[in-house]
Amino acid sequence: MTSFNSTELHVTADPRALAEEQPLPEAFRRTSLLTRALCFLALGRPDLDDHWKSLQSEQAFETVRSRSCTILASTITTASVLLATSCVFISTGSPVSYFDYTSPAPHCLLFVSLMLAMIAMLTSGSSIIRWLHTDRHWTQEQLKPGGYFVLSYLLSIVTPIFFVACSLHCFIFSMLIAGFSSKSMICRAITALWLAIYVVNIGIILMETVWKYATSLNHARYRQ
Repeated sequence: MTSFNSTELHVTADPRALAEEQPLPEAFRRTSLLTRALCFLALGRPDLDDHWKSLQSEQAFETVRSRSCTILASTITTASVLLATSCVFISTGSPVSYFDYTSPAPHCLLFVSLMLAMIAMLTSGSSIIRWLHTDRHWTQEQLKPGGYFVLSYLLSIVTPIFFVACSLHCFIFSMLIAGFSSKSMICRAITALWLAIYVVNIGIILMETVWKYATSLNHARYRQ
């Protein structure tokens, strides 16, 4: 009798588990260039196919949620460092005469960097709260209609990273302007070297990003 009951429960549970396997929504098959770009920045792929598959099981969804929360937590940490550093530079004068970052242009960029860091912290915090209180069924229902709902979902992941990147670049440019405006030849030479290293690193990152995006697009077309 016990064996019969356990077998019956197993048979009746299978259809329920299979019913949770939902096919890819039709809205995901026709996505705009903007959506594909946001998908790549947020999820590392130019489509939502793999992300939708991860919503079919609790274990895969927990992995996605943990990874997203880790990225957002790192964004908050970076934004906090930028916020504190910008506050120090804005509230104090230059300790040396040959590196004046209190002139109008660097000071304005430092203030913009501070404001963007604050926005990055707020958006990251709200996104973490949303991830901690959501579940995979709610996420599926949010993504099914496509269009605006998909864009808002992706932007909640990308926006904090965008703001912290803008804050970092504003800080870098303020230091570059202050360095090149210096009367010291050594200070200008060090700033030029720093700018060259910055450009080389940005170029490498952009080349790797473009290559990865093109490769992901080719794989997506091959699967279709």
